[in-house]
Amino acid sequence: VQLQASGGGLVQAGGSLRLTCEVSEGTFRGYGWFRQAPGKEREFVAAIISYSSGRTYYSDSVKGRFTISRVRGKNTLYLEMNSLKPEDTAVYYCAVGDPIISYIFAPTGYRYWGQGTLVTVSS
Repeated sequence: VQLQASGGGLVQAGGSLRLTCEVSEGTFRGYGWFRQAPGKEREFVAAIISYSSGRTYYSDSVKGRFTISRVRGKNTLYLEMNSLKPEDTAVYYCAVGDPIISYIFAPTGYRYWGQGTLVTVSS
């Protein structure tokens, strides 16, 4: 399984970006986005969990600004990011797997990862 993330770039604060993740094969119970800022640990951003009726989950820091979605027929995952802030600057990673409910928010809950795409938000 290969994941290809794209769509990162440089944007001013308040701007928007849409990240795309192409998943080469397979169907998984969890599709997620994580991010890692310089000197910090990788953190959860958003996820779609199919065994939870396709419910979406967001970190408190992005709730109301980011939207995760998935196109099943294309096996493509998106992250729409609005009202971007400088603190959103990070490398963003897409990931898929079969996390149990208690591992939805943990990187260890996901088996396959994309290479990451850099998002830089200037103030």
